[in-house]
Amino acid sequence: MEMAMHAIFLLCGVVAVGFVLLISIYLIVSGIPAIREVGLVDFLFGQRWAPTNKQDPAYGILPFILTSIYGTAGAVVVGVPIGLMTAIFLSKCASPKVAGIIHTAVELLAGIPSVVYGLVGMIVLVPAIREMFDLSSGASLLAAIIVLAIMILPSIINVSENALNAVPKEYEEASLALGATKIETIFKVSLPAARSGVATAVVLGVGRAIGEAMAIIMVSGNVANMPGLFTSVRFLTTAIASEMSYAAAGSLQRQALFSIGLVLFLFIMLINVVLNVFIKNKKEGA
Repeated sequence: MEMAMHAIFLLCGVVAVGFVLLISIYLIVSGIPAIREVGLVDFLFGQRWAPTNKQDPAYGILPFILTSIYGTAGAVVVGVPIGLMTAIFLSKCASPKVAGIIHTAVELLAGIPSVVYGLVGMIVLVPAIREMFDLSSGASLLAAIIVLAIMILPSIINVSENALNAVPKEYEEASLALGATKIETIFKVSLPAARSGVATAVVLGVGRAIGEAMAIIMVSGNVANMPGLFTSVRFLTTAIASEMSYAAAGSLQRQALFSIGLVLFLFIMLINVVLNVFIKNKKEGA
């Protein structure tokens, strides 16, 4: 029985690794041809995207890259502090009744489909931004950042709360016994001890933000501009979603869209590697 279970667990691990390898190989094989034809520098740093222009086609994705970076960073800056403070409140401060109400709301946020976030953002948020800042269109990077910040909250809250709950009570009791206040204990003992789990929450939030398409395409304007807080923009994901349906099979445009997917995949891998190295260095320093 034990050998059978060991074989099943091994098989599951191999399948998971196999899926990652297959996706990686497929994206590389599908994305490299367009990068070779356009040129790596022109593709990554070109500021003009016009694949359907027959006279002067252009395949520069720098606006998409910068927009995705700014949008994800903005969502993390807004969403992570709110999510982390909520997790701390639920884990260390809230009464069971209040915590139950907030948990229900967080679970509801996690279950709402992306298109509903986009619909509410398009109907409520976009007009509000347009009127507040006297713009011709409220569909902008700012609207995308706000929507993304809301969408990543459930992941950050749930994972961070679980990490905080896993901290041994002895750590906190020892800190309180030494004269530290409850707030000092939370931020100087509990939170550092849960650092690995909080970092995982941030990784999940970043992955959700940088990989979102449907909600963002509805509130960002989906225009291939260089990013500005109040201008209509296009993300890497929305570029793929908006053009894949009509890009001819085997065309350079379709291959370029696969190349965008490869760039997006590499971004997510890079973020995971950087955060894992950061966590490892912190543990070794501790």
